[in-house]
Amino acid sequence: MADRVTVIGWDGSPLTAAARSALGAATLVAGAAHHLALPEVPDGAERIRLGSVDLAARRIAGHRGSAVVLADGDPGFFGVVRTLRAPEHGLEVEVVPAVSSVAAAFARAGMPWDDAQVVVAHPRTLRRAVNVCRAHPKVAVLTAPGAGPAELALLLEGIHRTFVICEELGTDREEVTVVTSDKAADHMWRDPNVVIVVGGAGGGPAPGGSWIAGREPAFPHSVRGWALPSPAYAEGAATAAGHRGEGGSPPLRALQLARLGPRVGDLVWDIGCGDGALTVEAARFGAAVIAVDADPAACARTDAAARRAGVQVQVVNGRAPHVLERLPEPDVVRIGGGGAEVVTACAERRPERIVAHAATRDRAEALCTALAAGGYAVDCAFVQAVDLDPQGWSERERSVVFAVSGSQPDRAP
Repeated sequence: MADRVTVIGWDGSPLTAAARSALGAATLVAGAAHHLALPEVPDGAERIRLGSVDLAARRIAGHRGSAVVLADGDPGFFGVVRTLRAPEHGLEVEVVPAVSSVAAAFARAGMPWDDAQVVVAHPRTLRRAVNVCRAHPKVAVLTAPGAGPAELALLLEGIHRTFVICEELGTDREEVTVVTSDKAADHMWRDPNVVIVVGGAGGGPAPGGSWIAGREPAFPHSVRGWALPSPAYAEGAATAAGHRGEGGSPPLRALQLARLGPRVGDLVWDIGCGDGALTVEAARFGAAVIAVDADPAACARTDAAARRAGVQVQVVNGRAPHVLERLPEPDVVRIGGGGAEVVTACAERRPERIVAHAATRDRAEALCTALAAGGYAVDCAFVQAVDLDPQGWSERERSVVFAVSGSQPDRAP
């Protein structure tokens, strides 16, 4: 094992005395090509071009002497430190930090970033990174080859955002470009780069200023809880009157949200969004949501509910299943309106979870059959909710539905 392992962050500024000292004593230096070309790297040191950090860690573990790993930005922030310290390598490291590329990017843009989401995009996680950009008004994306600004823009088709693209930060070739997302796919961008994605409704610090990094939970700050009555999502109780949505009672909505489990990085389809209550609540969990309804009035209500709640959703007016063909791949789907034909179309897109409901047993059986035919493990519950007046304990409203859900067996937790 190496006698000493030092990880040095580099942000383009002159190396600190501690970094120069560690490099001067190094017998092995790992880093990218521009790191290995630094004049402070000793001529006699073994040099490792840093591609796979795991391979470099194994080489360092077998080295006798002092090893240095050079990395861009802060190596402890989505950097090499985590891999080097992994149990399988057994390396104890000293870290000489630098300004992270995310902090540098926001500084170049002149923007605060305590309210930003930060994600890493490479080919395997690109879709989830895009979903975060759909759902949040300020996101910093640490990109990789094959998952850069152009790829982000292509997957955000139909969603307007502004890109602040920071190329080769800290070098002589540093460049900062501001473009709209529909133009970003028309250019070739140099690696490494960081993309700040901003736009959409909502966001901003809470009254009195921020107290936690990243965006705070959405919705007016006086509101607490989930599965709220429909008027909580409308411009007023009168606006929501008569528009509960299909089977949209709060108890059923709570059950559907529990089955869906929407989370940051997910894309939720809410088909038959009705009053937009479930759309808004799924977005409050941090998921990206596409709300679909054949009724233009329902789309307008959902859009208004999302704006009032301070969440970002995409509303699509169209009839399922045909309108679903042009939508991006979902992680989970809630079907608030539509029969077995819609369930079958959704199952063909292979989301992890599908939830639906039916007013009769025959319709519930048809939904269950469609889910099972699509390869899903099926669960069905008979749900009865009675809304009572606590003053006289009289019944105000009753809801009786069959709640149906399907999950992919190979993807179940």
